[in-house]
Amino acid sequence: MLMTGLSGNEIYCLAQKGFDPGNIVVGNSVHSLGLVRGFTSGLKMMSGGEIRSITELIVDGRHAAISRLEKEAQDEGDSGLTGVASELRKLGNLMEFLAVGSSVRTSSQAGPFFSTACSGQDLFCQIDSGYQPRHFVIGNVAYALGIARGISGGLKVLARRGEVKEFSDMYNHTRHLALQRLEAEAAERGCNAVVDITTRIIPFGPGVREMLMVGTGSYNPALGQPKVPYTSELTGEELWNLTQLGYAPHRLLLGTSVYALGLAGGFTAFFRSFARGEVSEVTRMVYDARENCLDHIRREASERGVDAVIGVKLFINELGAGLVEVMAIGTGIKKHPRVETQSDQLIPQAITRDRDTFFDQAPAMPGMPRPKTLERT
Repeated sequence: MLMTGLSGNEIYCLAQKGFDPGNIVVGNSVHSLGLVRGFTSGLKMMSGGEIRSITELIVDGRHAAISRLEKEAQDEGDSGLTGVASELRKLGNLMEFLAVGSSVRTSSQAGPFFSTACSGQDLFCQIDSGYQPRHFVIGNVAYALGIARGISGGLKVLARRGEVKEFSDMYNHTRHLALQRLEAEAAERGCNAVVDITTRIIPFGPGVREMLMVGTGSYNPALGQPKVPYTSELTGEELWNLTQLGYAPHRLLLGTSVYALGLAGGFTAFFRSFARGEVSEVTRMVYDARENCLDHIRREASERGVDAVIGVKLFINELGAGLVEVMAIGTGIKKHPRVETQSDQLIPQAITRDRDTFFDQAPAMPGMPRPKTLERT
């Protein structure tokens, strides 16, 4: 009996490309941080920046789970995996790395086995735009703010309003490092593009975060063989529409700014908060942070020679009293004479978004973490 995570829309879209649905497939790997790694990580957390031992642990765990996922699908005679999700969960003092996906099959066996993070609709759009899926790829960094950076940044917070370079530099470094590792993994797989990239910041433990990027390493014959694979976070239908217009994604662009209100500004904003009306000090700080963040992207886009940056999204996050982080993400695109779609029009099922039908809003039991639902990335 067939048991698949694919929706009716996904099954229809994939059928247009010669794929039939297969079963849900699971792979996992349970790891321990270990005493040596734990001690090393503790020392690194004091200085801040990347914690390589934890990064390596997470990379090993995620790849082990994905390898088992792919082997199970290949043992069943499947042609590929769609909707691959990579999660980590705590089991006492251990970490379980879990990978889940839905397999697909084709009688033609037109290409090698593939794995992808995208949905069936997005996969249809990518294939129709000339992007052949190769492999689910990962780029990540485990990092800590660190006591040294915390003290330096804390002095800046007290001193005056403005950008806290110590924090901005670290956040920019971790985000670009994750992207570089994603690109390197795709290049090793023979890909010239990574599409459908998603970015997440995941808490790993006290004072530690994982910056995770996942995407689908693909090959598009029209793009040639660049030194570094092209990267994009555009949806499948956006990619298809741009291909129709003769554009191809060039690079995912990132920028981060961390700003401090400053002691004087903090006091002023505090007293003004008792009265109704605009708090101009905070307004200006957030505005400056956004502009500086966007300027990071403008400079990188100019250096890369892209024609435009599209799909720019701004995220704002309060890091602590008087500190705010703004992050911008967008995709730089360039006109390309050889890209084209296989179809003249996009089918309606490819732009239909599947709706959620299960919602868990019950509070977690005391001492128990709230259960998570695995979602297709």
